Amino acid sequence: MSVTQNTQVKHDSDDIDLGKLFGVLLDNRWNIIAITFVFAVLGVAYALLATPVYKADALIQVEQKSSGMPALGDMGELFAQESSATTEIEIIKSRMILGKTVDKLNLTTVVTPNYFPVVGKGLARLQGKNATISVTRFEVPDYMLTKSFTLEVKDGNNGNSRAAFELYDQDANLVLTGNIGELAVKDDVKLFVSELNAASGVTFTIEKRSKLDAIQWLQTGLSVSERGKQTGILQLSFIGENKELIKSILNDISKNYFMQNVARNSAEAENSLEFLRKHLPDIKSQLTVSEDLLNKFRQENESIDLGLEAKSTLDVMVTIEAQLNELTFKESEISQRFTKEHPAYVALLDKRKTLLGERERLNQQIQKLPKTQREVLRLTRDVEVNQQIYVQLLNKVQELNIVKASTVGNVRILDEAQSYTKPVKPKKPLIVVLSTILGGMLAIAVALIRAAFNRGVENPDEIEAIGLPVYASVPMSDWQIELEKKQKSKQKLSVDDTLLAVSNPADLSIEALRSLRTSLHFAMMEAKNNILMISGPSPGIGKSFVSANMAAVVAKAGQKVLVIDADMRKGRMERQMAVTPKPGLSDYLSGQSPIESLIKLPGVEGLAFIGRGEAPPNPSELLMHPRFKLLLDWASENYDLVIVDTPPILAVTDAAIVGAHAGTSLLVGRFGQNAIKEIEITKQRFEQNGIEIKGFILNAVVRKASGYYGGNYGYYNYSYTSTK
Repeated sequence: MSVTQNTQVKHDSDDIDLGKLFGVLLDNRWNIIAITFVFAVLGVAYALLATPVYKADALIQVEQKSSGMPALGDMGELFAQESSATTEIEIIKSRMILGKTVDKLNLTTVVTPNYFPVVGKGLARLQGKNATISVTRFEVPDYMLTKSFTLEVKDGNNGNSRAAFELYDQDANLVLTGNIGELAVKDDVKLFVSELNAASGVTFTIEKRSKLDAIQWLQTGLSVSERGKQTGILQLSFIGENKELIKSILNDISKNYFMQNVARNSAEAENSLEFLRKHLPDIKSQLTVSEDLLNKFRQENESIDLGLEAKSTLDVMVTIEAQLNELTFKESEISQRFTKEHPAYVALLDKRKTLLGERERLNQQIQKLPKTQREVLRLTRDVEVNQQIYVQLLNKVQELNIVKASTVGNVRILDEAQSYTKPVKPKKPLIVVLSTILGGMLAIAVALIRAAFNRGVENPDEIEAIGLPVYASVPMSDWQIELEKKQKSKQKLSVDDTLLAVSNPADLSIEALRSLRTSLHFAMMEAKNNILMISGPSPGIGKSFVSANMAAVVAKAGQKVLVIDADMRKGRMERQMAVTPKPGLSDYLSGQSPIESLIKLPGVEGLAFIGRGEAPPNPSELLMHPRFKLLLDWASENYDLVIVDTPPILAVTDAAIVGAHAGTSLLVGRFGQNAIKEIEITKQRFEQNGIEIKGFILNAVVRKASGYYGGNYGYYNYSYTSTK
């Protein structure tokens, strides 16, 4: 496709020609289809060979904390505490929880079977030949933690109870040997293989990773999220290739989280219980001492009884002391949870201050009583206060024992882990669709990029815009392509097998050359001679094809035509003429052969040919020799038309030398290959040497949907049957 624009649009326009872009896609449709098909096949292959990844999930409910005993009142509220879902998620993913799972399931040991790279694992799975192994214990020294080992099955029997194996290190040194179900030990390496299902010769890679690495692997694969908003329902999910393993991992994580939650709640009650038990012996000893003192005093004073006023004061004093003692215990518990600035703590301190004030007032009233009654009142108060405190502590101990026994935690496992039946990865239909789309997009991008960077001329209007008329556009000939294949495969060929004008005179290319023949007739009427030079900007553009077949077309019209292959460097026109190149032009110019010996008759009436001869070291100097002009003068007198095929002007200067003797000069360019700038420089090069280029021949034109030029040549084609 040409990236230049139509003559009706300016070259510096930024408009996008959608029709042309669509034409590019049509021209490259088979490449696009092929690339898309390849990507689709690769997508299907990947979907079939990729190892399926399964998912397991579990549900956990986190409730508001409670003591489990609503009848305990304040004791239950003491241990009530809410915990957000975010906090619980972080606890689940902590090393405390996951570390226990790593230890129980031996996740520090990584065992993978060795398959053929890329496709081996998938093929083994499709054929049902997966190798499986279960290693329950693998211990190595610390310095070998980062090293990998290879386990090779030596007596595999596909599922039987016993099979011998050998373990090698990274340097292929034998470490130990063992059997299934037996602990293999050598030096500091211990290996216990509980199950093995693999054929003899199958190998496994065994690695020992650190516990921290295993925990990080769990954290990477574990997903914990709250269902809904503030529901307290946590969903745990884990993905992996082994359905049973991921199920076991999730179940163990759920169990560990549940157990630590229960242990945490009971630990709070246990701490309070320990505090009370520590103070019980002291209170009991104080009670005993106070009772002994009271009894001794009464014995010494012959059992003095208290009056009604003293008894009333005693009861109030005992109550106040009991309340103060209870506040002391509450303060020790609240101080573990709150600071002194917390409202609950401030209220407790205010209550204590009030009780202390009341106690001081009562003490002042007691001072007004007689000495004996005061002493009895004091001793009796100490006994009753200590007795009440002791009973209160015993009640607290019993209550906390009930709390501890009834603690169930605020976590409940709703759904145990289950693995999905179908894998979550790879999503086969999606992979195939995406790979197909990707292939199509890539193919389209390649086609558009190639079109954008293709500067070859495809529109004759571009050539005429630089002042060079286009005499003919020669279509690409499939027949000519077949002829060229025959030339490579056969040794002896006739002109019927090499020259398109003879082999298939009805070909569209030959029809275009017939049109060129008519145009040449008028172009050469005012020329100084009947010599026609054909050149071009670069090699491989079809100059020899145009020269040979146009000569045959003119010869069939009844004229005598001589074709001279003046490309003494790489000329190969003798292949199309089916003659030998020697002796040729170089032999004559060097004085080794006369003119008469140069003429070869290809077998077409009226057509003669002079080959290039031996490849000389100085072709340009030979063309400047006077013999070359003598040859052209002789040919001009003896033939109606002399066609001289020359090498490309941008490569060598030979064409400029030949053009000085020719009456008419034409350029040949290949469709989609020669850039317009290249053609313009070629024209300027000839003009600098005083040679006028009459016109241009666009060769090998291909019908393209993206082109502004070129119709459907099939409309003008017609069948031709050889009578030979």
